[in-house]
Amino acid sequence: MKKFFVIFLILFLIFSTAIIKNSTKRINDEIFVLKENIQDLNKEFENVKLEYEYLSSAEKLLEFQNLYFENELTQKNIKDIKIIDNSIDIFNSDTFNLINENK
Repeated sequence: MKKFFVIFLILFLIFSTAIIKNSTKRINDEIFVLKENIQDLNKEFENVKLEYEYLSSAEKLLEFQNLYFENELTQKNIKDIKIIDNSIDIFNSDTFNLINENK
């Protein structure tokens, strides 16, 4: 009876070790794929961020204005900007308010 118990215990440990090892390998593979995806997304984010910062800098905006629009763009007061709602057939316009604007 002792031999049967010892053999059963050894087989149980071998099988449980194999199952744990396989599940750990699968989890490590998933972690690797996720890290690769994060790395790709970080590279893309850095490229988009660089493009945004480069294209939206004040100097570049003025350069693009002079290059493409010449005298077509004019400066407007923020109070003159209206929000147009055309979700229904009647157009509604509301004034544009800044978030930090004191009333």
